[in-house]
Amino acid sequence: MAARKATAKSNTSKEDLLTYYRDMLLIRRFEEKAGQLYGMGLIGGFCHLYIGQEAVVVGLEAAAEEGDKRITSYRDHGHMLACGMDPKGVMAELTGREGGLSKGKGGSMHMFSKEKHFYGGHGIVGAQVPLGAGLAFADKYKGNGRVTFAYFGDGAANQGQVYETFNMAALWRLPVVFVIENNQYAMGTAQKRSTSTPELHTRGLAFGIAGETVDGMDVLAVKAAGEKAVAACRAGNGPYILEVMTYRYRGHSMSDPAKYRTREEVQKMRDERDAIEHVRELLIQGKHATEDDLKAIDKDIKAIVNEAAEFSKESPEPALSELWTDIYA
Repeated sequence: MAARKATAKSNTSKEDLLTYYRDMLLIRRFEEKAGQLYGMGLIGGFCHLYIGQEAVVVGLEAAAEEGDKRITSYRDHGHMLACGMDPKGVMAELTGREGGLSKGKGGSMHMFSKEKHFYGGHGIVGAQVPLGAGLAFADKYKGNGRVTFAYFGDGAANQGQVYETFNMAALWRLPVVFVIENNQYAMGTAQKRSTSTPELHTRGLAFGIAGETVDGMDVLAVKAAGEKAVAACRAGNGPYILEVMTYRYRGHSMSDPAKYRTREEVQKMRDERDAIEHVRELLIQGKHATEDDLKAIDKDIKAIVNEAAEFSKESPEPALSELWTDIYA
């Protein structure tokens, strides 16, 4: 599969390029395996895959520092892996097993990691945006210099609570980066059919929030934009909006046949714009890695993912007594 050719040499180090390649590949292989387990009936409920969008979260995690927070929507497995959560614990949670990161009781949309500062994927569209501002408010109150990444999609960008949050975040100059993962489709509706504003990041201008559009299929471009946004937040200049233009290869969820777009459209993105292939080209052209080196990485990643899948199958289901734990009343 031929990706776009790297037109200029990257000044990114070999080590960083290999890290981004490995991290994006882990997300893709993990999601491919999750899709297989869903097809086998081992994952119940909904399952939203991140295949195609890997550069967004890997690029922004490269701009983050220890202690920064992240919160996102239901398409969240990639965010979990990118911030360092254990693939075995993530997969076991998807299959509803005791070894899962929420003890098998939450599944895809209710997985958290206090240790990795991951504050969940959220099933209610747009609900994570005000929660993200709340996390940022806590950090500003503590004066600890931390930043929160609040991820949401182009569909969620039409929710009223998003604009209430923009207002408060600007008013209180909160250290939050609002990340719009614009993958072109809100469930099955193309953005141009549902959204009056061609560029979603401009919706922050009414509140005095700076923003920009970023190529979400280029991990280096995402990282550079993320560093700019994070620096603005840490300097006390309030929130920042990054509209990251990306693309999902699969349907909205596993139950979506994606008949609202052509196979040719998806294949064209895979062939010409794939984020992993782009970094692969940089590694090969820059003589940072050989084909055999990259095959070895892929083999290693597949072993990690297969181990996670086996763990998720072998881990027992939660005991009935777990129904009464981790609840408020």
